[in-house]
Amino acid sequence: MNKYIDPHKEWINNTIKKIDKKLKIVSPRTKGTLPYTTKEGKHIPVYVKDGVTPDYTWWTNGFWGGLMWLMYLETNDEMYKDCAINQEMLLDKAYEDIDKLHHDVGFMWHITSGANYRITGDRKSRTRSLVASAMLSSRFNIKKSVIRAWNSKIRENQSIIDTMMNLPLLYWASLETGDNRFSEIANAHADMASRCHVRPDGSVAHVVNHDFENGKCNDVDGQGYGPGSSWSRGQGWAIYGFALAYIHSGKEEYLDTAKKVAHYFIASVCDDWLPVVDFRSPDEPHIIDSTASAVAACGLIEIARHVPEYEKKLYINSAIKLLKALDENCCNYDDNEEALVLRGSHSYHRIEEREMPIVYGDFYYVEALLKLKGSDFLIW
Repeated sequence: MNKYIDPHKEWINNTIKKIDKKLKIVSPRTKGTLPYTTKEGKHIPVYVKDGVTPDYTWWTNGFWGGLMWLMYLETNDEMYKDCAINQEMLLDKAYEDIDKLHHDVGFMWHITSGANYRITGDRKSRTRSLVASAMLSSRFNIKKSVIRAWNSKIRENQSIIDTMMNLPLLYWASLETGDNRFSEIANAHADMASRCHVRPDGSVAHVVNHDFENGKCNDVDGQGYGPGSSWSRGQGWAIYGFALAYIHSGKEEYLDTAKKVAHYFIASVCDDWLPVVDFRSPDEPHIIDSTASAVAACGLIEIARHVPEYEKKLYINSAIKLLKALDENCCNYDDNEEALVLRGSHSYHRIEEREMPIVYGDFYYVEALLKLKGSDFLIW
């Protein structure tokens, strides 16, 4: 795989140095907050209705802490470690409003507490991660083989592709405790997602409604253009999520699914390597989602690590093209803007959240670059 990466080593190393230079300034400023986006260049969280109090249960609140752990592993700078631990402790406040927590507890705790425990051996972090894994596994409907996504009654029969990225928390819990129930739940949900979310052509349904009387499932509106469309970040969740499910379970069919989704993504984005929010949407308005690139790039690199030699080139070259397109069109390396990756879009129809900084864009961009540089720490 190195022969495909080596021609880009200088760019990879220089980009990581620029990121480190920026984050050494930005990270101390951000300590004690839960970044989601930026306003006038400064990080801000998602607020509850009063517009002042951060929503501690918001699903993206683990990404900054996860990013800090990635930078600590890369630089061995204690400042990053200190910021990561601070972010993790802030998440304890989410348990004060526990009814609002949902399937995304993996996004919140696996890359913060889970990373802390695996790096430092901190037992309190282990406990936080085990509590989160118990919460996620408790959402599994045994008869329906689905991890419930949301808490509202009206959406109790729906699943979403994003849940694939939360399954590593369950695989870890089984490995850590010796209790296979967690991994069995993860596999059951992944099997369902492969059947119900991934279409024969490799496109992905973001949200699926399950009719548990007859066993059928059908697309419903999600964050893409509409039912039957192809939300690009959902494609990214599926690429990376199924690759991770393969790594943790060893089930070849998950790697095959990741590859199928990856081929659809590559074919849809290869004109300019800047994904639109939905690959099956009108030409106008032309809306970019930089976060889809960063997520997909991570998944493509992991696929490349686990396929035979003569398959690797497609996935590595595609990941590098995605990341270079981000570098050239979407990144800001100055500290006057605290976000790193710009032009992220929450969804197709939420006009006020189009082409703006979103924290997980920063996380996955850095994660992908560190993978290319040679990091073998799987934060998931």
